[in-house]
Amino acid sequence: MAWNPFRKKEVRKQIKLQRSFKGAQGGRLFADFFSSSASADQELKQALVTLRNRSRELSRNDAYVARYLNLLNSNVVGHNGIRVNAKSRDSDGSLDAVANTTIEQAWRKWAKKGNCTVDGQMSLIDCQRLFIEALARDGEVLIRQITDPVSEFGYKIEFLEADHLNETKNEIYTNGNRIIMGVEIDDKRKPIAYHLYKNHPNDLGLNQNNETIRVPAEEIIHAFVRQRPEQTRGYPFVSAVMGNIKMLNGYYEAEITAARVSSAKMGFFTSPAGDGYVGDDMQDEYTPIMSAEPATFEQLPAGMDFKAFDPAHPTTAFESFSTAILRSIASGLNISYHSLSNDLSSVNYSSLRAGSLEDRDQYRVLQKFMIEHFIEPVFRSWLKNAMTRTINLPIQKYDKFADGVNYIPRSWGWVDPQKEMMANIQGLQNGIVTYQDIESNYGRDVEELFEQHEREDKLAAQYGVKTAFQPFGMKMPVDADIQGSDDANAD
Repeated sequence: MAWNPFRKKEVRKQIKLQRSFKGAQGGRLFADFFSSSASADQELKQALVTLRNRSRELSRNDAYVARYLNLLNSNVVGHNGIRVNAKSRDSDGSLDAVANTTIEQAWRKWAKKGNCTVDGQMSLIDCQRLFIEALARDGEVLIRQITDPVSEFGYKIEFLEADHLNETKNEIYTNGNRIIMGVEIDDKRKPIAYHLYKNHPNDLGLNQNNETIRVPAEEIIHAFVRQRPEQTRGYPFVSAVMGNIKMLNGYYEAEITAARVSSAKMGFFTSPAGDGYVGDDMQDEYTPIMSAEPATFEQLPAGMDFKAFDPAHPTTAFESFSTAILRSIASGLNISYHSLSNDLSSVNYSSLRAGSLEDRDQYRVLQKFMIEHFIEPVFRSWLKNAMTRTINLPIQKYDKFADGVNYIPRSWGWVDPQKEMMANIQGLQNGIVTYQDIESNYGRDVEELFEQHEREDKLAAQYGVKTAFQPFGMKMPVDADIQGSDDANAD
């Protein structure tokens, strides 16, 4: 039977193929599209150490990765860091001012250099900067919480590099617990212990007979951004763009080398006999060389010719090609191109504002992560220890004081402050924003705003200074003599 191209069965097959997912199709063009159905931990087990080491190498030697880490430091942490603002309330709803002041003063004292870490080398702001940099560079942060009976507050923290977490330790217990890359979890995947190298596995002179110790999960803060549901370890933020960064660095190196070569005087002397000219000198006894001076011309012997070697680098496509690659890297890092490249040559107010807003949204995500996974757990542990030793507050009210806290991260100014201020005024007048909404954008609390105004009014009165402006509405300063004369006339 001859083949009939109009057979109904063949038409149905054609329609079925057209409706399938193109991303799942095979063929020659998709032959190099490799995929894996392995679990998150299985994939990480094979690549974690390599990714972490390469990320650290890029942070040391790549300008854009160093720039990215600096942006995280300055925007997520800032110069004041994430602050603790105690706002616990009494049963009648009023603020417990005495307790709040006591907690804030003790927290600020503990946060100073020498008090909060076991090595005495860092302040809490230093710890915050180290946290966000380690999170981005290494993919995870290890912090050990230590009860220190000798210290004033009885509590300190110790930062450990992710290398301490033994990724080679993988076991299954009969009770359902498992150890996955050094993290011991129960049958619900809740961490119950961490298996850490006592010393850094690659430290000088300390890696011999390096034992692994089991530390309860209550003593460890293990922070990483979870990308898949059943993920036990974290990986660096630059993992998705690591290949492009490496290739771009190679391209830069090749272009810089070629440009340096092309800027030098180079060429080849040729003759029918292959010799006969030695130039001004001989290098290595066989290569004729010559010196070149401005406005100098040299006559070659008969039969000798000179062929110039003049590679044209960098090429005209260098800038556009580099920009395209760098934009893909910025996209993979969730940051705008002009922020990462520090290139403002092609931006205007609108594009700069749009890019800045998107960047700040990403910074706020990381600030929230940092509060939930670092600042809040540390504060609650510190408060419990401090209330039993230093802070004269009843331990029975621990939940009240631990829950009554606001964590205030850094904020940002706008490209055009005047437009921002006018928008805030209109929002207040129309009732769509509050003072707290505005103060949150400046990294403050509204109570701090009112307290500062009160202090400044008292200070001005103390020195007899009359301020030219009155906040919170158009109010004129009241003069005592005028007020008294008005009352007399009314009588």
